[in-house]
Amino acid sequence: MEHKKALIAMSGGVDSSVAAYLAQQAGLQCIGGTMQLLCQSNGDAEDARAVAQRMGMDFHIFQMTEQFRQQVMDKFVRCYEEGLTPNPCVDCNRHLKFGALLEQAQAMGCDYVVTGHYCRIEKNPETGRYNLYKAKDASKDQSYFLYTLTQQQLSHTLFPLGAFSKEEARLIAQEQGFLNARKRDSQDICFIPDGDYMEFIRAYTQKEYPDGDFLDANGKVVGRHHGAIGYTRGQRKGLGLAMGQPVYVCSKDMQKNTVTVGSNEALFSTTVIADDWNFIPFEALNAPLRCMAKARSRMTEQPATVYPMENGRARVVFDDPQRALTTGQAVVLYDGDAVLGGGTIIEIE
Repeated sequence: MEHKKALIAMSGGVDSSVAAYLAQQAGLQCIGGTMQLLCQSNGDAEDARAVAQRMGMDFHIFQMTEQFRQQVMDKFVRCYEEGLTPNPCVDCNRHLKFGALLEQAQAMGCDYVVTGHYCRIEKNPETGRYNLYKAKDASKDQSYFLYTLTQQQLSHTLFPLGAFSKEEARLIAQEQGFLNARKRDSQDICFIPDGDYMEFIRAYTQKEYPDGDFLDANGKVVGRHHGAIGYTRGQRKGLGLAMGQPVYVCSKDMQKNTVTVGSNEALFSTTVIADDWNFIPFEALNAPLRCMAKARSRMTEQPATVYPMENGRARVVFDDPQRALTTGQAVVLYDGDAVLGGGTIIEIE
């Protein structure tokens, strides 16, 4: 790593701070940088600056609020208005951290972007392709959110924390005297810290989303909802329905402004169709593929077969029915610790 330069994506948290330290220890010439989005607390950039200064690194703040608004927040709102459940962390990684920030790094003459993500990159000497792997600490693995990384992005990215546990990272931060060694991890979506998606969307769009009908599986009206955008497939809490048994959101019709509810059993399905695929160890899917797959970040991977379709789409068929598969979410494929790729769910069969 001697004579190589790296831009360290520093959020002000402990993970990116330790990643900066490890990159510096590896011999990289490091520059610290914080992306000014819309969702940081005022102290985050100053925490990042303080750590960078402690390590003798130059530090920059990059104004990326407009890119973040257009490519992450606008899409988040648009997807909810279309009845989807989006994944803004995937979009932020794709367009900001490993898009705009990588471009900034290369404009500054840097060879790499370094982040505090818990995952690993290795180059396959036989194929020459860069592969993405889960973190050694499975409880902190973030590979699900990084399946969109291209070969060009992977070749210019370093994840120093891939072989460390969270506690090991905190211990390093304490040993180095970093002021954020015990700083709490951020939770949920950064631009909705209270978790109230519906209120955020109302404030962001300045729109009112009208009440509508809750329907049962037979189309019978069983109550009133407060805007279909506020409900997600599989949701039970907050429905306000007394039906003698637990019911869950099963589907939504945004045109008719209806939300259909049903039993837990009605949420199980085996098959999704996804588009916008990115594959990592190979360019494209040309034949059926046996693998493990998961359709949300906290889901345990399940055995599945992926079948290529026309127009860059693919059908993922799980061996066993899965609960609350949801359009707009990512389905990510694995072979052991290796990330094979992923796509966006557009249909549930």
